[in-house]
Amino acid sequence: MQLNATGLQDKKFWAGHKIALPLFDRQAVIAKTTAAPRWLHFGPGNIFRAFIAVLQQKLLDTGAVDYGIITAAPNSREIIDAVYAPHANLSLVVTMQVDGSMEKKVVGSVTEAVACVPGSQDWERLQAILRAPTLQLLTFTITEKGYAVQNADGSFLPAVAADITDGPAAPASFPGKLTALLWTRFQAGQLPLTLLSLDNCAHNGDVLKKAVQTVAAAWVQGGMLPREFLTYLDQQVTYPWSMIDKITPRPAPSVQAALRQDGFTDLDVVSSKRGGYYAAFVNAEATQYLVVEDHFANGRPPLEQAGVIFTDRETVRKVEQMKVSTCLNPLHTTLAVYGCLLGYKLIADEMRDAELVKLIRGVGREGMQVVVNPDVLSPQDFLEECLTKRFPNPAIPDTPQRIACDTSQKVGPRFGGTIKAFGAKAGELHYLPLAVAGWCRYLLGVDDAGQAMELSPDPLLPELTAQLKGVTLGSRVDVHTQLQKILSSERIFGSNLYPSGFAAQVEKYFATLMAGPGAVRRTLQQEV
Repeated sequence: MQLNATGLQDKKFWAGHKIALPLFDRQAVIAKTTAAPRWLHFGPGNIFRAFIAVLQQKLLDTGAVDYGIITAAPNSREIIDAVYAPHANLSLVVTMQVDGSMEKKVVGSVTEAVACVPGSQDWERLQAILRAPTLQLLTFTITEKGYAVQNADGSFLPAVAADITDGPAAPASFPGKLTALLWTRFQAGQLPLTLLSLDNCAHNGDVLKKAVQTVAAAWVQGGMLPREFLTYLDQQVTYPWSMIDKITPRPAPSVQAALRQDGFTDLDVVSSKRGGYYAAFVNAEATQYLVVEDHFANGRPPLEQAGVIFTDRETVRKVEQMKVSTCLNPLHTTLAVYGCLLGYKLIADEMRDAELVKLIRGVGREGMQVVVNPDVLSPQDFLEECLTKRFPNPAIPDTPQRIACDTSQKVGPRFGGTIKAFGAKAGELHYLPLAVAGWCRYLLGVDDAGQAMELSPDPLLPELTAQLKGVTLGSRVDVHTQLQKILSSERIFGSNLYPSGFAAQVEKYFATLMAGPGAVRRTLQQEV
């Protein structure tokens, strides 16, 4: 069996393997969406397929809406040609339950897939979509890097700098492409629109708004566009904040094997040039949350009927802080760096390590002392779900090595806010400095057995490892001298960690963690 329009006709096969099919007339939905598009999504990866597209399918199945989603790849047709086109824009979504069972469904809410490549037919199609008065919503799952316009020193990234010089005719960066498409909509009558980031980054709506308005302002300043375009972007376009949470790891071999037993033949996993992994199927955990600021310029789908929480911006901020600074992300990062040091390959396996569980429970407990309850979700319940259901789920093949990617960009949001909230008492904390010390020990690139360990990609890795150059296990070094530049960096942590005494705690634990082979395990045994 293959996942395509022809395969869907064999109703007996799908029913026999307990795979749910779309309940709506897909051809009618495709025709309606093509003629009057309402929702365009950038970033057709696994989180979109397993979460966002499923939300719209729920609305289609119940008759709440009669249109689907058009998706666009931000940079090339690679994923479109490899995954979407061969399977008629369908996805086989496998939800992996804690008990090991799998819930399988075919998701058909995506009606069209194109690439954001200026000068192509796809680009002409995107321009036509942006001109449509019916268009209500652009959503994004392009990772935080996708919105970047500047380097840390304030200079423009090379592709963005080229776009600013060359203008909106054929931009190369994604912020340039998006701004050029919005210029198309402005020319069509200054039509209202909402841009909703669904990426896991702080104040994501503002991050998206800054990317667009930075490019637009440069084009206006360069005399390429009228100043009225900036007014349009500020007054007719909205940029709500959101908090999204669902683990969608790369396609799992166990799921692939199970589907092959069902009789599927087109399940090869492909890797993209940008490091993504995709297949006809996508596997994900059952738990999911989406909290969105209800600020839309031209209407929106009734996604509250599919479980989305709509609220005000301040509540979204509280939910985001609850998750990112207390209940999930700090624990995940702690598991990631210690898991790499101790040779683990799965987050779920770490949750059978009593000392690591005590460590992350301690991190969560300290964070809960300063967390602000957002009311729409319970921090304590959210934390317990992570500890007892999500992280231990053996069906989710998530790795500490994946979670350890870009940690220098994460330790500030994940630990910095909580450290600030404790103020002068931060030096009295125990588990949080032990977690940060674990990251510093990880940066040595040597595991607890004393063997070389590959570090996950991180934009600051050359700078950070250079700071620790010459530090070896068991060596007598001035720990303060080695760590001072890292722990005092406001760029990394959002503040200098020394005045409160927090950095001194980190230095103390770092010294014990690097005492020699086996020191990581001994430190955990002593400290948790």
